[in-house]
Amino acid sequence: MTQIRGSLALVTGAASGIGRGLCLALADQGAQIIGVDRDQAGLDELGKELGEGFHGRVCDLSDVSAIEQLAAEVLETIGPVDILINNAGIVGGQHLEQSDPASIERTFRVNALAPIHLSRVFLPAMLERDHGHVVTIASAAGIVGTARLVDYSASKWAAMGFDDALRLELKHRGSRVRTTVVCPFYVDTGMFAGVKTRWRWLLPILKPEQVVRRTLKAIQRNRSRLIMPWLVYTAWPARLLPVPVFDALMRLLGITRSMDEFRGRGR
Repeated sequence: MTQIRGSLALVTGAASGIGRGLCLALADQGAQIIGVDRDQAGLDELGKELGEGFHGRVCDLSDVSAIEQLAAEVLETIGPVDILINNAGIVGGQHLEQSDPASIERTFRVNALAPIHLSRVFLPAMLERDHGHVVTIASAAGIVGTARLVDYSASKWAAMGFDDALRLELKHRGSRVRTTVVCPFYVDTGMFAGVKTRWRWLLPILKPEQVVRRTLKAIQRNRSRLIMPWLVYTAWPARLLPVPVFDALMRLLGITRSMDEFRGRGR
């Protein structure tokens, strides 16, 4: 069991959406929070709600040197992190040939490389104490790709591969540091505004509070993998089907058309 009360939790993407919800829920359970985001105003607003015990830090997670500076400052002035939640993510939502090269690069830096580098700089203190938990908020898009999410899906596949390898590496070393990867379907946070689901009773658009609540339970119970909703689990055995059959199944479920009316934030 991972103890939340009295722990120091660092959450990226803390100013909005799932990250904000995680900060509030963790603080409610007695954790001290370090909220990391590019949005200073959003962090300030969150700080007003949480009061003492909240530390807001502005950081561009696409910049490795900024991540290293963040870690050095946190470790020196606040202390070793007990729970690291790699939540920050971005999405372009364009067809591949319409995607700007800089946007693709940034998507990978934030969604895939930032979790690796954040874990790299905060893991030594966890290993030294033989205690800690690394949480990666990936996506169902890291299990099944879809149209207009080519770069995003690829970055989330990378995030899932990172978690998988890190979990096995820690076990191989006999460490008690734990990992959890969370793979939700679309979440109603504004990031995926406009997405549609064909069968809402099978693949519902998730509420942020659902994801937050179940993520905290997964952390507390040292659950290695959380996938939401349950139907997404069937994607792995479905891959044993011939590719044309698998693709037809994805069309039937509406996965391939889910981004057709995507607007995202600010569109």
